[in-house]
This record gives sequence, C-alpha cells and structure tokens, in this order.
Amino acid sequence: MRIVSITTYDLQCAIDEPFGWSQAWTPTRSLQLVRIDTDSGICGWGECNAPGTGDLIHTHLAPLLLDADPLLRSGLWQRMFHALYNGGVQGGIGGSAISALDIALWDIAGKYLAQPVSMLLGGALRSRIPVYATGLYYRAQEFPAKLLDEARAYVDMGYMGMKTKVGGLSRQDDVARVAALRKAVGDDIYLMVDANQAFDAAAAIQWGQALQDLDLHWFEEPVHAGDLEAYARVRQALPGMTLAGGEVLRTRHECAAYATHHTVDILQPDVVNVGGITEMQRVIALADAMGLRIHPHVWGSPVMIAASLHLAATIPPVAPAHVTRPFVQEPVMEFDRTPNPLREELVREPFDQQDGYVAVPEGPGLGIELEDTVLEQYCVRRQISAGE
Repeated sequence: MRIVSITTYDLQCAIDEPFGWSQAWTPTRSLQLVRIDTDSGICGWGECNAPGTGDLIHTHLAPLLLDADPLLRSGLWQRMFHALYNGGVQGGIGGSAISALDIALWDIAGKYLAQPVSMLLGGALRSRIPVYATGLYYRAQEFPAKLLDEARAYVDMGYMGMKTKVGGLSRQDDVARVAALRKAVGDDIYLMVDANQAFDAAAAIQWGQALQDLDLHWFEEPVHAGDLEAYARVRQALPGMTLAGGEVLRTRHECAAYATHHTVDILQPDVVNVGGITEMQRVIALADAMGLRIHPHVWGSPVMIAASLHLAATIPPVAPAHVTRPFVQEPVMEFDRTPNPLREELVREPFDQQDGYVAVPEGPGLGIELEDTVLEQYCVRRQISAGE
C-alpha cells in the first residue's frame, strides 16, 4: 500500500451569534482538514487548527510522504519532524502540520487492519469518556440571564462539569460572572475557569485570589504558555488553586518542560497541536510517569473529537485507586458546546453525550464518515499534492 495523494481543505462558516474570550471575538468557525489517499482505495482524515498549515504540508511534508507506506507511522513521523527541526519549525504551525498528517495515517492503519485506533494503541481502558461542557463564553448582553440559563441547561443534560472564561472583563465583572455561575449550578458540579493566557503573573494572582473561595476545580492557562517562571509565581501565591494548561504545546519536548518543572497539575495537550496521535501517546506516557493528570483539550471537528476519544480511552488513571473518579483520577475530555456547524454537520452521526459521557467510536480507524457535500459547502480553499 502506498500514498498517492494528499489533499488539504480550509473550511469556514459563519455563526449566528458571535462569542468571545480573553483574546478575541469571533463571528465565524474555521478549521483545516487533510485527506491522505492510498493506492488501495483507503483514505485517512486528519485535522489541525493553524491557518496556513496547508501551504507547509504541500511544500515541505507531502514530498516526504508520497509513495511511502502509510503503515510506517513512526518512521514517517520522524521523517516529518526531522525535516522541520533544523529550521525550528517543528513547533507552531509545523507541529500542527505533523499532527494533521499523523492522525490521517492512524485512520488509514485502522481501516486497513479493520480495527479502531484505540485498539492499535493497545486497547481501550474505558468504552466511554467523561466530558465537561465548554461554553459560557462572553456574548452580547449575556449576563445574567443567558449565561445562567446556559449553565443550568448543562446541569439538566447530565454534565458533571463545565468551563467558563475569565480575562475578557474587569476583575470585578469576571468574579461576578463566576460567582453567579457557582450559585446557579450548585456545589456538586465541577466548575473551571480559563484565561487563555490573558494575564501576567501579578494579574493572574489577583484574579485567582478573588476566585479562590468559589470552589473552582482548576484555573486554566492563567499566564503565557511559555513563561514557566510566571506559572511558578502563580503556583506559589495560590497554593490551593489547581493549575491546568498545555493546549498550545508542541511535541513531548515542550510538554516535558511542564512536567519536570511541575508547571501545572493538569496537562491538556491537544492532538491537533502536539504532534498527532503518535506524539500524544508519548506525552501520555510522560505525564503518567510524572504523576500528572491528562485532560485532552478539544476544539474542532469530529475528526479531532474522534482522535481525542480514542486516546482518552487509553490514558491510565492518575493516581491508581480502587474506585477511580472522573476529574480526580480518570481523564476527562473537553466537549465544545459553542455554535459550530462544522462540528455538527461534517459527519453523518455527530458526537453527543449521554449523562456526561461520550462513547468511544467502535468502527475501524477513527470510526467516522465525513459528508462530502458538507465538506464542499464549507470549503474555501483546497490544495492537492499527488505522486507521479
């Protein structure tokens, strides 16, 4: 079996109601998909979320993969990484490009062997993954009615936890939002906040101190992802606050710095950033060895969701216990609930939760089927590299 073509798709669609976080407001949703086709008729799908990744794939990485055996995933991963490493491009957009191609290669392998990706990873430890609702973003005139109605709806749906944003308003207004949410959902729901790197250490400490009596399960990305010293200052000033982060990290090398410096309590690698399924598996082993919980970050299409579910199915509990609980020992996965037609329409059977859990796909490969008509509807740019 040989790779005969690689196609990238830039997808974009408008949403009815813009929403925001500390870094931006958005009236659209977008993502990038990659399709690898083989001479056997089997194709694989991957995803990344870095604009411009397609150009890098076609100029630097596609020539390394065309005519190669797609089952040689580890070797192809190393070939791609080596091609970008000397130029310092293996991080950032390069890491996203490797991720997309690697996910597609795993999808091909599973389809070829008639096994789900989780089985290729050694077998699932669990058949369903506990998820938390990511929503509660800033919206126009959303506080208090819209915000609290949304939060109560998540409770009614059976979610055990949910996450909101901080860093986009004044400290007083952010604290008021979070306090109202805690009161609305009650004490039994895990409530998390995410600053999306909005603060320096001093501001993160101020926000954390103002929020610390609201029984937050974690404080996510309080400072710049590369500023480990700032994380250390926040940790020292907020000893009772659980810190989480890592969604923007590329490769096990960047994740290793977080682990060895005990930067966070919860590591949140993203399969479309960190280097795909191949590298995510290595990061899971690293975190397990260092006693770090892994809760995958997820923000994208069903391709990314499926890849993350297969990986989450294989994450060991941290730490081992007779009865392992979600959010404490068992991994939990982010489940984006913001408006996104790309997430809901691209596959024939969109992912949904039942009582706070999402089932791991059982079909071969990623276990999903994309809708070609929807792909064409939202595609704004397509590029193809083909063998001779």
